[in-house]
Amino acid sequence: LGSLFYLTLDVLETDCHVLSKKAWKDCRVRNLHDSVYGQCKAMFLLNKPRRVLHSLAYNCTLRPVSRRKIHRMCPDCPSPSPIDLSDPSVLEAATQSLEKYNSESPSKQYSLVKITRASNQWVVGPAYFVEYLITESTCTKSQGSSCLLQLSNSVPVGLCIGSLTRGPIEKFVTVTCDFFESQDQNPGGENSAVETLPGMEEVPQGKTAPTNAPSQTPPRGSVQYLPDLDDNKPEDGRETDPQEAFPVKLDLTTDPQGEALDVSFLFLGPEEQRLLVLPFPGEGQRSAECPGPAQESSPLVLPP
Repeated sequence: LGSLFYLTLDVLETDCHVLSKKAWKDCRVRNLHDSVYGQCKAMFLLNKPRRVLHSLAYNCTLRPVSRRKIHRMCPDCPSPSPIDLSDPSVLEAATQSLEKYNSESPSKQYSLVKITRASNQWVVGPAYFVEYLITESTCTKSQGSSCLLQLSNSVPVGLCIGSLTRGPIEKFVTVTCDFFESQDQNPGGENSAVETLPGMEEVPQGKTAPTNAPSQTPPRGSVQYLPDLDDNKPEDGRETDPQEAFPVKLDLTTDPQGEALDVSFLFLGPEEQRLLVLPFPGEGQRSAECPGPAQESSPLVLPP
């Protein structure tokens, strides 16, 4: 049925939102003081002749870079730890930066859906940096800030990055927005989890299709966010303390003989297709080619 890859990946968060559907190579890794890093394990099925690429399962564990170590390197850098997103100053930074964007927009107006990230720093005064999702608004430009807030279940159309800095005399507001490509959803409301190679024809979905088309079954997976490694350490904690490992486990089966997994939904035709899945390999079973070279060499973002 193809080749099943068991992958262990050291990862860094980028500034692209998952809804943008951009390839990671087209995204910018966050600055070191703002980094979120971790490890993912994934099972990936590849069948080139039948043009199937599919993530069977994944698990990731992520955490922010050590605030304490960043502060030693850069005392004036913005705090990488997330502040309370319900803080009035955070909401003010989001609404005022979005108001600036709307005032400069020649046509469409946008409303705030959800604040996804925030940090603060002292510049010439308190400065707040925010990232938030927006949606198209039915309001007109004349209605101004009275229409900036939107229901959280609204469909996001873009991600904005804004800041609000209050100086002794005046305030400074900046904003940039990146809009997502339109995303067609399947009748069931789920995005496709089956990727196709270039040149593969799209197959109609649904029970009434003339062929036995693959259904859209999302991969099994989760993302776990852990606190900063130094959060629970005393201020005078020694640097020689052992590093905590990233607890990432991915086991579709614990049977050493493996388990047959039904993957018929990936292939055309009425025949049942079963893939033998073995337990995820341990540390001592890695490929001789791993680990590969790190693209970011800072020890602050390399899992132990």
